[in-house]
Amino acid sequence: MTPRLRLLFLGLIALAAVLATASVVLLVTRGGGAANAGSQIGGPFTLTGEDGQKVSDTDFRGRYMLLFFGFTHCPDVCPLTLQRIADALEAAPELKDKVTPVLISVDPERDTPAAMKEYVAYFGPTFRGLTGSPDEIAAVLAAYGVYARKVKLEGSALDYTVDHSSFIYLFGPDGAFLTVFDPQQDSAALAAKLKETVK
Repeated sequence: MTPRLRLLFLGLIALAAVLATASVVLLVTRGGGAANAGSQIGGPFTLTGEDGQKVSDTDFRGRYMLLFFGFTHCPDVCPLTLQRIADALEAAPELKDKVTPVLISVDPERDTPAAMKEYVAYFGPTFRGLTGSPDEIAAVLAAYGVYARKVKLEGSALDYTVDHSSFIYLFGPDGAFLTVFDPQQDSAALAAKLKETVK
């Protein structure tokens, strides 16, 4: 694939992700209808786990997958959201054996498996961290309706940050999309909603 075609391909994937994210926003803001969008959100993936092993979506079958997209250099939204997830599962221990919290990186350039392993360990032993090549991540972002865009930070040692949507997605034991949660809700509200859905 020529550099020009690759840029066009990545641009089309990014556009699809933006449009999918917009549909999720509409579903959430209008209330209730997220579960009806199951056919539009999600799909098969094969990424790299925190121990360097290949991990696919089918590896989570039999358990609920609570999925969040973020990155290890995120200064605020990502650690706050992941901590809310950890606190929600701590508040509802009956969910721990049924739900696997998963972080998929939106920053594959910096988020190596080792970086993901160290990062997710802060939030609990059941958290999984997945990364991949830029093309692999771009395809997953499009399939799952996630917006992510690199933003240059002039004069910063970090060089860049990543703006991204921050919904929390819940998938059933069969891999089907169930619903999406607002990351701004507190851990008690998240725990209550999880208990309503996870059986």
